[in-house]
Amino acid sequence: MPRYSLHMETCPRCGAPRPAALIECPRCGVIYAKAHARAAAVEPSGAGLSGDVPDFEGGSALEVRIRTWAIPVALLCASLLVVTGPGRAVVRIFFSMWVHELGHAAAAWLCGFLAVPGPWRTLTASGRSPVFAALLSAALIYAIVRSWLTGRRRAAFCAAAVLLLQLSCTLLPGARAATALIVFAGDGGCLVLGALLMASLYAPAEGAIRRGWLRWGFLVIGAGAFADAFEQWWSARTDPDRIPFGMNEGVGPSDPSVLSDQYGWSASLLVHRYVALGCACLFALACLYAAGLRRARADAARRQG
Repeated sequence: MPRYSLHMETCPRCGAPRPAALIECPRCGVIYAKAHARAAAVEPSGAGLSGDVPDFEGGSALEVRIRTWAIPVALLCASLLVVTGPGRAVVRIFFSMWVHELGHAAAAWLCGFLAVPGPWRTLTASGRSPVFAALLSAALIYAIVRSWLTGRRRAAFCAAAVLLLQLSCTLLPGARAATALIVFAGDGGCLVLGALLMASLYAPAEGAIRRGWLRWGFLVIGAGAFADAFEQWWSARTDPDRIPFGMNEGVGPSDPSVLSDQYGWSASLLVHRYVALGCACLFALACLYAAGLRRARADAARRQG
């Protein structure tokens, strides 16, 4: 029986259940009418119907090469840029500064604080907002339920993990510990969010990140942000002058100065925590790299078979 039908009850692109009231798939975003027209044109020849094997852009062989070289090359190029003065300035202005401020804001949101990220500065409320924390939890619960009902199991699990993290950060640490975490999450966000942006290279083939080529932009931004923060703190292991103590013009004390002066973090503790976080992110990214490459090779072998 052909895979595609003009009267099917599932999406012709990703196979997700088709809600009767929608004109486009809630999982992959394809418009049903256009997908059925394309399916009808392709069905007689049977071309391109490959069963359960994902349709990687350019074919499985190209996806294997992408997964082999994209992240290592992006990290290498970003690392070479940040060791030069002009290169670091470009990376910081266009990439890492924005991820740095988003890191502050994301940590604040998870801890129940209102925050607005901006260039070189994130405006953060002085105390927790129970209303904001409740609204964020409700939004995450809605995302879990909707993702599960539309067959996006991985998205549902990811939203559930974020909800658990948000509840932990909101309910467990006191206000002082939460504020220290928000300050730490500047360069910490460059490391964690940078790794997550690079991990978008492994987004599902039917998702908007993959279909819209967004993963390439996320890869460049993530590699730049990660390399900028990690190179600085890795070098600070042997050169304490690399720790950016002091004042930021028009903003106030730098994050390390705040953590040192107001929260009593020593220079060695700062370096140790940032380096440990960066190494943990690299290890997780390496595991994902190995798993993603293995899956791409298996898919290529099944296509050839």
